[in-house]
Amino acid sequence: MKKIFLSSVVAFSLLQNVGFAETFAKVNGSTITEKDIAALMRAMPGVSFAQLPQDAKDQIINQAIERKLLIAQAKKEGVEKSKEFQNALENVKEDLMLEVWMRQEMEKVKVSNSEIEKFYNDNKTRFVQPETAKVKHILVSSEADAKSIISDLKKAGKNVISKFEELAKAKSKDGSAQNGGEIGWIAKGQVVPEFADVAFKLDKGKFTQTPVKTQFGYHVIYLEDKRPTTTLALKDVRGQIEQNLRLTKFQESMRKEGQDLRAKAKVEITK
Repeated sequence: MKKIFLSSVVAFSLLQNVGFAETFAKVNGSTITEKDIAALMRAMPGVSFAQLPQDAKDQIINQAIERKLLIAQAKKEGVEKSKEFQNALENVKEDLMLEVWMRQEMEKVKVSNSEIEKFYNDNKTRFVQPETAKVKHILVSSEADAKSIISDLKKAGKNVISKFEELAKAKSKDGSAQNGGEIGWIAKGQVVPEFADVAFKLDKGKFTQTPVKTQFGYHVIYLEDKRPTTTLALKDVRGQIEQNLRLTKFQESMRKEGQDLRAKAKVEITK
């Protein structure tokens, strides 16, 4: 029963989050909208169409066009009038009815400002962002190569950043080489301890004076910036808290509704 309920919540979420305004293409006068895209994106849970690279978006849009054409062909051949289609339609009516009703019930759920503030104050540790560092690195196989790179950087003076990027592109064996060694923002737990221990001790705008050995090889690390451990302000997480509280209230309401209805119903379990 719990599994069925959770599946319905997932289906509800899909209905809740899909907007159908944007048009991506037209085929035989019929538009390809976000509704058509959403139907295909359900096969990729957790993936946002907006975040896909353009070639992947184009592929999805072309699939939606083909799907629209196939649907039109099915209609043309009278599938809607077939007994098989009518039976299948009856089978999904109850699920669809439940999903629409759950969406309506969810819209009724309200969360007060005081509830949001209480949750925030009671759970501040959930909103702590750890210390982070923005780093570049150059990874080579030998200590000698790393020392040579450090020597070149020491001679670069004020041009150390451009020199670092140049050396990273030319000598680093890491995938970040093409971006001048750029790794971006990291927390200590996201990288191996030997790397983190050194990176987080650097001053902003400084690079390691000796090679850093890890299981991957020898690193030369440059610290671009650093952010201390901070607690996100209520204004930054208010929306997130509200949505979580609404969902919690909704789930509790559905559980209670199911229990109340069952208590009034005549239930016979047969094996």
